[in-house]
Amino acid sequence: MRYARLGSSGLTVSAITLGCMSWGDADRGGHPWVLDEEAARGIIRDALEAGITTFDTANVYSGGSSEEFTGRALKDLAAREDVVIATKVHGRMRPGPYGAGLSRKAILHEIDASLRRLGTDYVDLYQIHRWDPEVPIEETMEALHDVVRAGKARYLGASSMYAWQFAKAQQVAERHGWTPFVSMQDHYNLLYREEEREMLPLCADQGVGVLPWSPLARGRLTRDWDTGTARTETDQFGGTLYRDEDRAIVDQVAAVAERRGLPRAQVALSWLLHQPVVTSPIVGVTKPQHLADAVAAVDVELSPDELEELGAGYLPHAVAGHR
Repeated sequence: MRYARLGSSGLTVSAITLGCMSWGDADRGGHPWVLDEEAARGIIRDALEAGITTFDTANVYSGGSSEEFTGRALKDLAAREDVVIATKVHGRMRPGPYGAGLSRKAILHEIDASLRRLGTDYVDLYQIHRWDPEVPIEETMEALHDVVRAGKARYLGASSMYAWQFAKAQQVAERHGWTPFVSMQDHYNLLYREEEREMLPLCADQGVGVLPWSPLARGRLTRDWDTGTARTETDQFGGTLYRDEDRAIVDQVAAVAERRGLPRAQVALSWLLHQPVVTSPIVGVTKPQHLADAVAAVDVELSPDELEELGAGYLPHAVAGHR
């Protein structure tokens, strides 16, 4: 396993981040395919043994049970100071005007709730899951700064939004002397590269780490285009992200993987890891092989010709994944 600084911050993360949306209690709003706690614990244990130190969850994943499963496993299997725990705030957790969003009231309530579920005094990285157009960004950034000052979070991060929104948030923090974001968790993979237009150059210029979500395009880059899974049958959000024209990229991944004698997942993840601005892709795991492929991809070297081949068939997409 390799490790890298998250942007220009002092926080070191593993080259692969384990995404924790894959487990939780399906009866608390989780996807029907999520793993139970015993299975989650096994994957977390294997990830730690492979050198993965960075774990990403969110308050909204399976109604908070993803945080609970993750927190209990890490408490039993690792020293708190040796792992990086990241969680997110924004999604709806309960009815009413304060049950979602990025108001001061919501943020200060949700950080405490996340810490209780995770069983820790602090998170290493506290991220806004999306942009909240209903709340002034000044209110959000000041509340997040107060979370850091209270010792409840070490660093702040953001997730999918427009580049102008991210730049505005950073400028507000700088103007007031508040804590800025050190990372951007955005939608980036071989099938969706619109972030290369503005967001990724902004992050590179400003020293912001990049933690791509859905690096394997919800598994589409790992199998034939027409092959479905239990997840694809119920993933309404995922159905809005990709289109039939993306089949050509999937075929290119398959061709490179066959020539190299590698699983497609390793080729697709290696392409992402070759992108200079990417710090650590967030990989969801529901089977041991998923984890093995993610770890192995760190050491896969692709030639310039292979990188060009994999990216050559990309066609522009409408912006997706910001909501």
